[in-house]
Amino acid sequence: MHPSPAHVPVQQPKALRDPDTVMRLARMGASFPTRLSFMRALIRRMAAQKVTVTRPVWEMNAAGYGRAVYSLHLSGHTYSLVAFSTELADENRTDRVIAQAWDSSYVLFDGTPTRADLDRLQENAPRQEAGRFEETDLVLSRANKSVRLFNHVVESLAAGQQPAADLVSATGYLMRTTAVYGNGKFGIADRAVIQNRPALAGPFQAEMLTVWLIRGFTHDLVSHIAACRAPDTAVSLSPAFRRALGIGNSTGLGMAPFLVSHPILMNNWILARETALAEVRGLESTTEATRADCVSLIARVARHLDQWVVPDEQHMNRITVLRREWQELQQIVTLDWLLGNAYPWDRLMALSENWGLDCQELVVALILEPHGDLVDGYTECMDSSHTPRLDPTMTVEVLQEYVQTGCIWALKIDFQAPVSTSQFWYVSEEKLEPRLGLREEEPGADRELPLDIARQIQALYRDLQAAIPGHTVAQFLLIHPEHRYCVRRVQTMMRYPYSEIRDNLIGQACHPIDMLRCKLAFFGAAKFDPKSDRWTRITLYQGAPLAEDIQTGVAACDDWWLPVLALNP
Repeated sequence: MHPSPAHVPVQQPKALRDPDTVMRLARMGASFPTRLSFMRALIRRMAAQKVTVTRPVWEMNAAGYGRAVYSLHLSGHTYSLVAFSTELADENRTDRVIAQAWDSSYVLFDGTPTRADLDRLQENAPRQEAGRFEETDLVLSRANKSVRLFNHVVESLAAGQQPAADLVSATGYLMRTTAVYGNGKFGIADRAVIQNRPALAGPFQAEMLTVWLIRGFTHDLVSHIAACRAPDTAVSLSPAFRRALGIGNSTGLGMAPFLVSHPILMNNWILARETALAEVRGLESTTEATRADCVSLIARVARHLDQWVVPDEQHMNRITVLRREWQELQQIVTLDWLLGNAYPWDRLMALSENWGLDCQELVVALILEPHGDLVDGYTECMDSSHTPRLDPTMTVEVLQEYVQTGCIWALKIDFQAPVSTSQFWYVSEEKLEPRLGLREEEPGADRELPLDIARQIQALYRDLQAAIPGHTVAQFLLIHPEHRYCVRRVQTMMRYPYSEIRDNLIGQACHPIDMLRCKLAFFGAAKFDPKSDRWTRITLYQGAPLAEDIQTGVAACDDWWLPVLALNP
């Protein structure tokens, strides 16, 4: 039975949701992409400039192995995706980070590469971490084929037919990336090279551009192989199917601690979304067009959820529950309902609290979607050049008072209970990436990463209670230098309220998938397909505009949130 709309109070909305509500792992793990997502921001920027993508190099053999270059001019700079397709034995194909070979590899190049650049990259890009790179190399990536669908699409096109719609819908991509590296990793360009460029200054814009260009390459590749295989009968992949095919991605534990190690950046992401949400909730009334858009989007979401199918039983059950809850919401939220209520978007948020976290956070994304004119500017506030700073002049009394009132979530945890410390974070010696170990079963706890923020806050609080009255933080840390890192994090939380995940990250109940989903939703990922609580597959750019669509402008390129695949062969 769905809740009655009469049970939802009418009131002027509050400004922002409380960090104690928003920054919980379970809610973060229910995140959905919004129009503030990094992919959406990039597409809008390219569409506003009506960017043209060219393909100056296409050196592919009949089997689809070789190299290609895609170039575009964006905000005064030229960027080129350099793509390499190589033969890969089935036994060497794996999404795991320990892989040493891939079906394809890529570099986002700063400018237009020369033949010498292409030869250098052809030698190094397929080696990925083992290669050698230069400052002109902005992003490094690799991808593997979704073999069953890739082969089916090639065979269909060669026979003069478009692929089977149900297979395209079930998979959603021809290739999936297993890494998209930026920011100076493995010798590629440091972020300082691009951070002041308008097009790439925002979070992960270079990486999102790389993935969008990779998507176009995969579309071209299947059509090329089909044409070589059957030149008399082959057809190209149709625009409808190309839009339906995004890029897959496999993401694991290596990404999870990012939100902990970049607290100010995380604050800015969340704060931008929450401020945009508060703007929308503060609207006392709505236009007829916006109401119609909302009702139409609710119906689209229902169809999107029907097309979201994953093998994992636990997550599929979660999707099934969300489908049912969304149907109940759909029965209530009609044009008349939105028209007949003051503060309709705030009322809709309040209504969503009758259901689970997935439904609540999906409503957040929903009500932002029809309000681009009001909220899109917040994408310009999501970057950060600041790093956490220690304030040595703060008194111990001020610090202690904040811990007492602002860190109750940490002080409530019983760290004497084994379940509260059952896990630990460390860096893999082999791949130099974060991993999560079981404290009582695996070695390495002596090299634990400082992600036990809640435990550190408790230790800090104990010593603050015994601190000398009137002492400054500087004087306190002379006596207790072990708390320097934690003091800086707490002071950062005082300035940036969404900077800290307000849960125990070393407890048994910590599921890294929640951190992964939160970050990936900000990228714009959809159709999460968890393979465990430590890694997931996702789909990027499904339903997104193609290169030829971008030239039509923003109005035609900004309506692909949670797309529904309606394909005809």
